[in-house]
Amino acid sequence: MVTSKPPSGKTPSVPVKFVSAGLAACVAEMITIPLDTAKVRLQIQGEKAALAAVPVSTSAGVAASPASTLKYQGVFRTMFIISREEGVRALYNGMVAGLQRQLCFASVRIGLYDSVKNFYIDTFKGWGYSGSSTNVELRICAGVTTGATAVAFAQPTDVVKVRMQAQRLGAIRYSGCIDAYRTIARTEGVKGLWKGVLPNITRNAIVNAAELVSYDLIKEAILKRNWMSDNMPCHFVSAFGAGFCTTVIASPVDVVKTRWYMNSAKGVYRGAFHCAAVMWKEGGPLAYYKGFMPSFLRLSTWNIAMFVTFEQFKRFFSKMVD
Repeated sequence: MVTSKPPSGKTPSVPVKFVSAGLAACVAEMITIPLDTAKVRLQIQGEKAALAAVPVSTSAGVAASPASTLKYQGVFRTMFIISREEGVRALYNGMVAGLQRQLCFASVRIGLYDSVKNFYIDTFKGWGYSGSSTNVELRICAGVTTGATAVAFAQPTDVVKVRMQAQRLGAIRYSGCIDAYRTIARTEGVKGLWKGVLPNITRNAIVNAAELVSYDLIKEAILKRNWMSDNMPCHFVSAFGAGFCTTVIASPVDVVKTRWYMNSAKGVYRGAFHCAAVMWKEGGPLAYYKGFMPSFLRLSTWNIAMFVTFEQFKRFFSKMVD
């Protein structure tokens, strides 16, 4: 991304960006996890297993439910219902796993993005490849690389986070984050913590490329045209735009990932592609955009909180190490 330089004028070092990305992502996670919990509840709502008690014949011959029987409708109503029935604390289910995930995930995918991007640009230029004027294809490659690599470190934390966010009062499967790790490993084997790793690699490679490249390009365009200086308003606008682009591109993979995580132990789906196929039969293309509004609210809010904080952390730590 377009790296904001600290007052000293030096480009932040890799360790500074690595630490800043992890801490900034944790701040964003704490701010947005209620929206993320609402998104997960909306995404898994309406599955055939959950609606077996109220089947309705459809043209596809698949059990469905009239909208009036759906418990959650809209992100803010969903948050209100969860708070009323399960307590406000339920909105923060999975936060510990979420923070663990960001520390080992965001540090890699965001903190190393600039280094990988510059490596690709320098390498391909050395091979005589000129590419586009913005090197957008190499930026995408860098985003895909760091996003996919980061999943190798964070997959178990992602599984635990989603499982805990989805559990409801009266149907508690895990008493806490550590219990979730132990229970999944004991009942499903260690491989249970890596369920859905391939769709998650796909999802995070797409999300990371969309998020970082769109932020990079929007911020670069703003600075090049002198619409804003390299400060908080510029970071805010760039992050908001990145959040919208990412939601549109990544929602289908995100919904499939969530439903696969929640039902992998039950044998409902044979794999991620089977899950996607079942969803298509149940609801067509719109099925892949369940929870779009909470996803957008969460991603735009998360991006704003993360990138604005990330830029400030980079300047603060760069000043400390000078």
